[in-house]
Amino acid sequence: MNLFTPLSWNDAGFILTGVWNTVFISLVAIVFGSLLGLIVGFLRAESNKTMNIVLGSFLDVLRSVPLIIQLILFSTFIGALGYPLDPFVSGAIILSLYTMAFMSEVFRSGFDSVPASMINASRSLGMTYFQAVRYVRIPIGMRAVFPSWLGVALSVIKDSALVSVIGYMELLRTAEQLITRTQQPLMILIGVGIFYFAISYPLSRYGKYVERKMEI
Repeated sequence: MNLFTPLSWNDAGFILTGVWNTVFISLVAIVFGSLLGLIVGFLRAESNKTMNIVLGSFLDVLRSVPLIIQLILFSTFIGALGYPLDPFVSGAIILSLYTMAFMSEVFRSGFDSVPASMINASRSLGMTYFQAVRYVRIPIGMRAVFPSWLGVALSVIKDSALVSVIGYMELLRTAEQLITRTQQPLMILIGVGIFYFAISYPLSRYGKYVERKMEI
């Protein structure tokens, strides 16, 4: 009996499931990581030195510890407590926090780039503090950080492959199972690489286009 079978059209649904899972968890991490990063970045831009040290230390841990270790430790720890989570939930939580750690620095730099004179001028026109933040600081600051935000988002899409270590059936784990069954690693891995390129390259080009438009 032949233990290995070649790729066939019957595998298309399995592959598409991995593609969808990769896109879905990446979107979840980018959306929640960006929202949390926006909040934390604003707090760091507005907080005193003590708060900055506390938040900065937490973010340094998230940025310094490899993502794969964070995924394994979190999944193992939660399971040891008797509350095992679905691989998607565990992966989405850690990937979102990991994204937040980088997005917060992107957004903080955006907030810090807004001249204090603009804030003072808006306040002198009768705006409240929150109105000045909403109508002046956020629009101007966020416009400047879009290329950096896009760079982090692209990294998250590629880093999502690491969630496979905790059992989430994303594209890389799907590919691993197909390789085990078909013994055709070259063809399958080339296909995975083409998928990531097809997503990342257009977004990268768009980011450069937006950056050039902003410089005009």
